[in-house]
Amino acid sequence: MIANTRKLALAFALATAFTGTANAADEYNITSGYTLDGIGLGVHGVDTVVLSTMNAVAAGDATHTVVHDGVAYYFASEITAQQFKADPDRYLPQYGGFCAYAVALGKKLDGDPRYADIVDGKLYLFVNAVIFERYLADRENTLSKAEEQWAKIRHARVEDL
Repeated sequence: MIANTRKLALAFALATAFTGTANAADEYNITSGYTLDGIGLGVHGVDTVVLSTMNAVAAGDATHTVVHDGVAYYFASEITAQQFKADPDRYLPQYGGFCAYAVALGKKLDGDPRYADIVDGKLYLFVNAVIFERYLADRENTLSKAEEQWAKIRHARVEDL
């Protein structure tokens, strides 16, 4: 039990070290400086339509960029870019792309598309494999807590949490 607690603490410590790329001013987890015009890139440049419908990671391409709510999203094809344009909320990850497990704890940590889950048609991201496994062990409770916490931390700066 103590070893698991230490592993969890180490996983969060490592994840926290890499949250510097998150947009600290609003509710979106973005990487800044990756687009030519300086707009932050959402979901690590992964096609959110493919991710949210098939739970598969497909690298997006800058030639298929859609800017939504001040965030750039890359898509693998013009088809998925058009699907996103038609209904962005359907394909965007919950909690602005931050790790749902961390949000349940009142934190904003990077959400990695490699660790994703789709529940009731909604896409949730997680920071790493350790945290994803922890989430899977208590999925319903984690998502319930995350929903409650998101209302409190949505517009909070990462540094303030």
